[in-house]
Amino acid sequence: MGWLFYTDGRVQTYADEKAEITRLCSFESDTRKTELVKACKVGSTWYAAAKVTNSDGTPVEDTTYITDPDGSITFGAVFLTRYDDGCWGYKDMEESAGPNESRAPLGLIELLSNLKDPDSYAHAWRQRCRDWASIPDYEEGDKIRLATPVTLTDGSTCQIVTATHYRRGRQKRRCYRIEETGGLVRLSKATLAGSELLSSAKGAASPVLAEFLAGQGG
Repeated sequence: MGWLFYTDGRVQTYADEKAEITRLCSFESDTRKTELVKACKVGSTWYAAAKVTNSDGTPVEDTTYITDPDGSITFGAVFLTRYDDGCWGYKDMEESAGPNESRAPLGLIELLSNLKDPDSYAHAWRQRCRDWASIPDYEEGDKIRLATPVTLTDGSTCQIVTATHYRRGRQKRRCYRIEETGGLVRLSKATLAGSELLSSAKGAASPVLAEFLAGQGG
């Protein structure tokens, strides 16, 4: 399915977007009902978990999902969104269609029904979401070793870096100090996949505390 844009200006804010995602995931026929369980926005992409139940209370039979104990199934959906000349638009995909965007939070993934085929697109998508969620969020002063060296624009490489920041106006922006040169580099979250924490800023002793303890020892 291609992109669908709303030209009437009904979607302008985050709340408008969430309300529209809720509407798109909620429908009812004579035999089945689908309702939104959870929706999360990451960047410009919305991730949704939608629950399907049979109107007569019988278990939902599906070729992709294992029916949950309550007789329902819950599937994942991805909504790519963007604004074009002030008009909000979306492109939706069910998880079994193999969406590329795979940054759904673990809390949403855990709501989804188990899959029948371990080699399905949906299974691979969920694993990519888990892999993304497992990438560490380092704190100021943490020293880390990247899984593989990163090649910089000047042709040099770096692998051991320390989390720090620089300021642009009033904003603090995450960057990393290169161990070998002391230079600063911006790294994407994907670059941190598989990295190793060498020393933690939390574990380092405070200089003030260290001075106090040294005085006590004397």
